[in-house]
Parts: sequence; C-alpha cells; structure tokens
Amino acid sequence: MTDHIFDESPHSYLFTVRVWEEATGNGESEWRGKVQLVTTGETRYFREWPALLPLLLTMLSELNSEAESQL
Repeated sequence: MTDHIFDESPHSYLFTVRVWEEATGNGESEWRGKVQLVTTGETRYFREWPALLPLLLTMLSELNSEAESQL
C-alpha cells in the first residue's frame, strides 16, 4: 500500500540551502546563499533572499524537463 503512494509522486528532489552574512564594506552586510542538489552536486548561488524561490523554481523546472525527456 505504501508503494502506491510513491507512484503518485514520482518527482522528488533533495536540496541543501546554506546562507551566510557577508560584509560588503562601510559596516554593511548582505545575506548570500548556496543551493545544492544533493543527488548530483549541482550548485547555484544567490545574493538576496527574494532570489531564493525563483532559483529553486528554475532548478525544479529544469529537473522536471530532464525527467520528462527521459520518458
């Protein structure tokens, strides 16, 4: 019965997200980050929080396109 649950959701991806604060000068800093697809090691970077979600959506879209082309 549990195997059937996995069949309904075939595309699942595991990412790690690392964020850190980096000094930019004049006593100011900004948040930066790294997103890595665990299974392949593909890594992308972002410089502002609002960029994180679009980056993940782009990576997921690319992964789904690759998965569909292999069917």
